[in-house]
Amino acid sequence: MFLTLYVDDILLAGNILEMINGTKRWLYFIFEMEDIGEGKYVLGVKIVRSHPKMLLGMCQEAYIKSVLEHFQMHYSKPINTLVEKSLTLSIDQCPKTNQKKRE
Repeated sequence: MFLTLYVDDILLAGNILEMINGTKRWLYFIFEMEDIGEGKYVLGVKIVRSHPKMLLGMCQEAYIKSVLEHFQMHYSKPINTLVEKSLTLSIDQCPKTNQKKRE
């Protein structure tokens, strides 16, 4: 689970619904707040989800468009990059840390 906190906004995400709900109950107890539902954007980056597949991702298209417009480059021609659109990463590709046992 991760928690992103802004001045007056919180983005809470995780794969254990009981933990998310417990965290929200605790926050309701401590702070005056309201749940405005699932997030759609965070820091200009679109949140993409598939509930049936239990997937959560982020798409930078809107952020990139806003940066291009800011620098007046939104009419530039796109080019293909080395990364395929259907690139899928697995847990085996994640970096590993060697943790020593504490005695």
